[in-house]
Amino acid sequence: GTWSTDTDEYPTHKVKLGNFMIGETEVTQALWTAVMGSNPSHFHGANKPVEKVSWNDCQLFIEKLNKLTGKCFRLPTEAEWEYAARGGKHSCGFRYPGSNKPKETCWYAGTNETKEVAKKCPNEIGIYDMGGNVWEWCNDWKGNYSSSDETNPTGPRTGVKKVLRGGSINSTKDLMRITHRSSNTPDYSKSYIGM
Repeated sequence: GTWSTDTDEYPTHKVKLGNFMIGETEVTQALWTAVMGSNPSHFHGANKPVEKVSWNDCQLFIEKLNKLTGKCFRLPTEAEWEYAARGGKHSCGFRYPGSNKPKETCWYAGTNETKEVAKKCPNEIGIYDMGGNVWEWCNDWKGNYSSSDETNPTGPRTGVKKVLRGGSINSTKDLMRITHRSSNTPDYSKSYIGM
């Protein structure tokens, strides 16, 4: 797959979101295994993020998780992911999730393998690893931003690639920026992509 460039971060625009909840950490291998009965990850560890999962794999996981719990889990929209990464209502305007110093909150280039979740500092609302460790799938198809204000945007109706956010252990510091966008096909999986 091809990774995106910075030009897709524009135009800036206002977004209003309804209430939503988001996980405190990336989905761990322990949770994935409990739901799916197997672990696809390359870098094994119960408290490490699950990886080597495609967007399609994540949908199967969510379907099984919802059947087991009776809840209505889903991947976050790209707008929800960014709002959470920014620290929600408590945002301090940091360049990276939870800090202007990415080493405080992000695992990125120079890290040989994924790390256990929640070992770096959380962001302003207590969410860990929004930058680095593994790229995180979002629900949306990748598309251009609108210059108009939006309410609960869900991305284009169709597309070729699904949104990935947050960077990974293979990413440079610049890719840890909250605004950086990436994408890949829904069947794509690597040892640095999770949820």
